[in-house]
Amino acid sequence: MSKLDKYTGVIPAFYAAYDDNGEVSPERVKQLVEYHISKGVKGIYVNGSSGECIYLSVEDRKKVLEAVMEVAKGKLTVIAHVAANNTKDSVELAKHAESLGVDAIAAIPPIYFRLPEYAIADYWNAISDGAPNTDFVIYNIPQLAGTALTPTLYAEMLKNPRVIGVKNSSMPIQDIEIFSQLAGEDHLVFNGPDEQFLGGRLMGAIGGIGGTYGVMPELFLRLNELIADKDLETAKELQYDINTIIGRLTAGKGNMYGMIKGVLRINEDLDLGSVRSPLPEVVEEDQPIIEQAAKLIQETKKKYNV
Repeated sequence: MSKLDKYTGVIPAFYAAYDDNGEVSPERVKQLVEYHISKGVKGIYVNGSSGECIYLSVEDRKKVLEAVMEVAKGKLTVIAHVAANNTKDSVELAKHAESLGVDAIAAIPPIYFRLPEYAIADYWNAISDGAPNTDFVIYNIPQLAGTALTPTLYAEMLKNPRVIGVKNSSMPIQDIEIFSQLAGEDHLVFNGPDEQFLGGRLMGAIGGIGGTYGVMPELFLRLNELIADKDLETAKELQYDINTIIGRLTAGKGNMYGMIKGVLRINEDLDLGSVRSPLPEVVEEDQPIIEQAAKLIQETKKKYNV
């Protein structure tokens, strides 16, 4: 078995879980981990965009990961996103993640200042050096980070033996082909944009990490099965149905993750709190949209017998 097999398949991006006062709730974090285990997903991606990492302190992020690992260790593949907007904090988070026994760490490039590629490589390598016994995943999300992973930068990072691949959330599916061919079979690419899971897998992604997987894991697990079975017509139909659901989840005034948490309360009796400011909270007029999305997920699960 390849050392990369544990990263294949469906890996939901883990949501931030707060108490009623808006602080990180270890109890609710653990409930969310148990939920993922019960759904049969391969792993979880912790403290990334879906975990609202940019609005959490270093201590908050440590608290989340500690609660996750209490439940997930040995049961799920855990990838911990450790990037902060300075090298010192990022290295501290990397060391902490390794001490807890995560499978891999991941990092976006530094945001705000436009840095030369050698400085970005230095930043990523410093983070990786902070966790010398842990796999490293590059997180490419140029539409938010403001910096794109180029073939030359990736080639430089491939000199680091801990780099196992890329979580690619850029919109062009061709990027998956480029990174797959550049690195070869001993590295991997995760599909990032949930709306193109099918396209990304067909272009070479070995699995996916996504922000909406957690609210409808059964649908993405089924989609992954259909791809493996080469039933691409049904897979395309299911991808379209998933995209309709995502359209509902992004139709409110509240942030998408607040909408998702509203759906989880309805469909799974799972309370993860709200979202952290400055993300906009769900408002009263969003509730009918949340109910529509919850119903769509229920109906789509019935349609595909999951």
